[in-house]
Amino acid sequence: MKVGIPKALLYHYYFPFWKTYFEELGFEVMVSASTNKAIMDLGVKASVPEICVPIKVYLGHVLSLAERGADWLFIPRFVSIQKGQFFCPKFMGLPDMVRHSFPHLASRLLIPSVESSTDDLATSVKQYQIMEEKLGVSRSDSRRALRKAEAVWLDFRRWSLKGYEVPEAMTMALNKTQGNIIEKETVDAGHQQEITLGVLGYVYNLYDSMISLDILSRLREMGVRVETFEMVPERALRQQLTGMPKTMFWTFSDKLFAAGYHFFEKPEIDGLIHVTAFGCGPDSMLGKLLELDSVKFQKPFMTVRIDEHSGENHLQTRIEAFVDMLRLKKQMNAQRGA
Repeated sequence: MKVGIPKALLYHYYFPFWKTYFEELGFEVMVSASTNKAIMDLGVKASVPEICVPIKVYLGHVLSLAERGADWLFIPRFVSIQKGQFFCPKFMGLPDMVRHSFPHLASRLLIPSVESSTDDLATSVKQYQIMEEKLGVSRSDSRRALRKAEAVWLDFRRWSLKGYEVPEAMTMALNKTQGNIIEKETVDAGHQQEITLGVLGYVYNLYDSMISLDILSRLREMGVRVETFEMVPERALRQQLTGMPKTMFWTFSDKLFAAGYHFFEKPEIDGLIHVTAFGCGPDSMLGKLLELDSVKFQKPFMTVRIDEHSGENHLQTRIEAFVDMLRLKKQMNAQRGA
């Protein structure tokens, strides 16, 4: 039996957990293809115009999986993984959006409701009770699979925290790479980049190369070293949030908010780029706050706003100009210091 997982949204954060969980239970995991024009077009046609592009893309992935013959479609409802914080309402209502957009798929949906005061994935057996009801999975088997899945997900997070981008970290965690977790800087020895950027963006924007126009690869090709929020230890993010009079309320927006100030304060970071989807409500506040405070921290800040109509040439020109400006600034500072 095939369980389809759309390669969109929080696939880019929780996939090692989900894949391990279903495979431990004996199911075949079917993942949709990387976002392409056909998937994008499917989602755009099925969506209302006002919705943000990551949701449009997600709907395209759901349809793609259904057309490829997935027996079940895994569409989790994310509500909360931390007390006092919640996911964007679009995540809470995502299964309903799918059900009402594609009524013919309603009977094939697996919809666990992720609502917890902690991101302790191994204790989420009640949240995955729907697997017992729809797939005939026993409680003990589900609990065992959850424990194994969490171990793999924690490996994925450890690789991320050592500086590996999400695709690399996923590959190493799922392939059970043995030995000590290797610092990314060690791997890159001999290839020292002169510019380091903090790139802020939700994983489903940054790591979907069609949505982001592959901005991370473009920056690497320019010799830029990149740090993203998932590379920042959770304790450092919490420390940033603790000192703020008010936080962002939304779980992943808070992570980006905290990572932004962490990058502002980190001497090695030369500048910040915020990658945001057009029409994202939380980002409209997050981006403006960071932009205003970038002046106080004297860190150059640029916003890249994307939608289904964004063009590659425009992005390339902007990031090249931004990186050139940072290089010139570093050269001038070095000359003054000399």
